Amino acid sequence: MKIGIVLVLFIALFASGTSAQQRCSSAEYQKAQLLNDPSLQNKVKANESFTKNAIKRLRNVRAKLDGSYVIRIPVVVHILYHDQSDDVSDSRVMEQIDALNRDYRRLNADTTNTPNRFKPFAADCNIEFHLATSDPHQRYTNGIVRKYTPIKTWEEDDQMKFSSSYGDDAWDADSYLNIWVCNINSVLGYSSFMGGPKNVDGVVISNSVFGQSGVLPSYSKGRTTVHEVGHWLSLIHIWGDTDCGDDQVDDTPKQSTYTVGCPSGVKVSCDNGPDGNMYMNYMDFTYDACMNMFTYGQKERMRVQFEPGGSRYSILFSKGLDEPLYYEVPVPDRPPTWLHPQVFPNPATNEITLDLSYDSRWIGKTVNLVNLQGQTIKSIVVNSRIQKIDISKFSGGIYFLSARRSDGEIIREKFVKQ
Repeated sequence: MKIGIVLVLFIALFASGTSAQQRCSSAEYQKAQLLNDPSLQNKVKANESFTKNAIKRLRNVRAKLDGSYVIRIPVVVHILYHDQSDDVSDSRVMEQIDALNRDYRRLNADTTNTPNRFKPFAADCNIEFHLATSDPHQRYTNGIVRKYTPIKTWEEDDQMKFSSSYGDDAWDADSYLNIWVCNINSVLGYSSFMGGPKNVDGVVISNSVFGQSGVLPSYSKGRTTVHEVGHWLSLIHIWGDTDCGDDQVDDTPKQSTYTVGCPSGVKVSCDNGPDGNMYMNYMDFTYDACMNMFTYGQKERMRVQFEPGGSRYSILFSKGLDEPLYYEVPVPDRPPTWLHPQVFPNPATNEITLDLSYDSRWIGKTVNLVNLQGQTIKSIVVNSRIQKIDISKFSGGIYFLSARRSDGEIIREKFVKQ
């Protein structure tokens, strides 16, 4: 009987797919950043003040915010992979770009699913996304950076945004939308916020939901990225990140909290009847198949960021979509052919080489040489990715190289001394 109960619970958890993964942690990320650096609070407040005042001012010139012109945003996608299962193909990148343009231009076929009560509020945002053709040095690019990393999983701590921590550095945030695609732990995506540091500006997306052919069926239309880019363009979760909160948009009804799954019909909360929650909005947590709209108010809030003084104004002058000045043959990313330490020669007489090329995090760590009785015969501190170790004074026999890092990674390699 107990086995049957356990089996049912296992099936239920497996079917949910993402029960342990939060869709978006942008609000928590911003709180943590502000707690870590309170000086950012003034920048966030200044941006919000600009946004509100600019919307009021420009509503008298409706063409400005209604979108008589299309805003074109250069995009660079940083793909970080540890093994083949983490890698994302160019075709999936194109799927994601197509999904962004589909939803921000309201070209999605499922506009027919927008309830009649909300159709008058549904907007074509007149914002488009295009892979960069010119990098920050005006060299040719296809807008995709693919990079091997020794990091297996990432946290929401921005480490994937720096080469120094085995991620990839952001391109100039004043000219590009940076999207990092990697294996994130416990969350499907998060975004930087207006007023945050430039060197971490952009969105981070789990490789499991990037594009429209990811591994999670409930999030297979690329709308996690649509949602996170909405944050990048200053949108707030539709429930205002608190019970019946304020998302600073006039035409989105208040609602008590986020929506899970794929509801239907009218769901009333926060006295928002008779129309109820706008759970089909891209800034809710609904499954991809049940999201289908931004509102005119959200469109205003996004587009005003491209006005003079707005946080995204400089994007309008980006050279990221220009013809490049320099055409260079890109150096292909060559991941190591192994993902573990190599010891050679084996057997050895006077010296062995420990090859740690795949992961330089071992530099500065201690490696022990241990005999069959478990006694440490020699300890060395690694000072190079290719570490030479003298074993000339060892007796013939079998030995082990042994080491452990604080992150749990271990080395245990056997070698023979002749």
